[in-house]
Amino acid sequence: MGLRYLDAGESHGKAVVVIVEGMPHGLVIGASRIEEELARRRLGYGRGGRMRLERDRVEILSGVRGGKTMGSPVAMLVENAEYERWREVMAVEGDIAVEPLTAIRPGHADLPGALKYATRDLRDVLERASARETVGRVCAGALAKALLEKLGMRILSHVLSVGGIWAETGGARSPEELEGADGDPLRCLDPRASGKMVKKIEEAEKNGDSLGGVFEVVAFGVPPGIGSHVHWDRRLDARLAAAVMGIQAVKGVEIGDGFRLAEMPGSRAVDVLEYTGDAGFVRASNHAGGIEGGMSNGEPIVLRAAMKPIPTMKKAVDSVDLVSKEKVKAAVERADICAVPAAAVIAESVVSLVIADALLEKTGGDSMLEIEERLEAMWRRIRDF
Repeated sequence: MGLRYLDAGESHGKAVVVIVEGMPHGLVIGASRIEEELARRRLGYGRGGRMRLERDRVEILSGVRGGKTMGSPVAMLVENAEYERWREVMAVEGDIAVEPLTAIRPGHADLPGALKYATRDLRDVLERASARETVGRVCAGALAKALLEKLGMRILSHVLSVGGIWAETGGARSPEELEGADGDPLRCLDPRASGKMVKKIEEAEKNGDSLGGVFEVVAFGVPPGIGSHVHWDRRLDARLAAAVMGIQAVKGVEIGDGFRLAEMPGSRAVDVLEYTGDAGFVRASNHAGGIEGGMSNGEPIVLRAAMKPIPTMKKAVDSVDLVSKEKVKAAVERADICAVPAAAVIAESVVSLVIADALLEKTGGDSMLEIEERLEAMWRRIRDF
């Protein structure tokens, strides 16, 4: 068995909770490490007012003793700072004393969810559809990321574009190139482009609008052979794409050069193999993004995702009322102008979860000691192949 997790909680409910099963015994982890990842989730110029309110303190309820995982499920809780203000709206028992929310927000889960559940109150849908839910994924991802780092792997991200402004950066070749991304307002490695992105966001804010963009996640140090070519649902690229597409507002994912490969002849698209005595099998390029045949090939795993502009805007768009069917302005909940930098951090978490899951499937092992021994034997076999 690999790694799996389940989270629960609503945007304005009491808390977000997550349970992670399959973490091996003996991984050093603490609440502060998880809170660091949650703080990174709040990064980025153009975030909404809620980011200034939430501090996302983590309470580890089970599965950790003396600063190390016990091998049992790890349960975590993050309380929502705004719950007291929404207690009446989000009451668990008794009648709800506020009017139902019926002004549909186009581009959200509101209408499809209302039709799915046959509810006349859109809050039943939007509370869980909210990106606040990603707090659970980031908590779980922090555990996976700590596991991978202990085993010599790094998962990092940066922003490539916002509002049509693109960074002029080449492919990231080392973790060191990406470590400074958090120091930039947009988590962008091109300061010039970042400055233009900031101005674009300020312009969108004045117009009551929102902006999307593209981010990149890179996984360094992943050994070859993680994933599988045998069945579609075990392919590493398919699992990664599904996990990243599961992030709110992400509408497209590519591995490596992705859609650009469709424009290249095969002679240019292929990554030519070489063999050296020290490094073994290496590639002259990485168009495939570190994955061939559904398996990692030893090169950095490169994944890009396109995030649409957040459909909640200060400038409310025309819509229809769910009950009266009359024309109305869409309901406006507090929202971000641009959340691309935060989405990239969330993507680091889900990519870490997928890779950790696939790695544990390959190595097996109940403890960190056992996994480290098996991984070292695997690397030794690969080097001597």
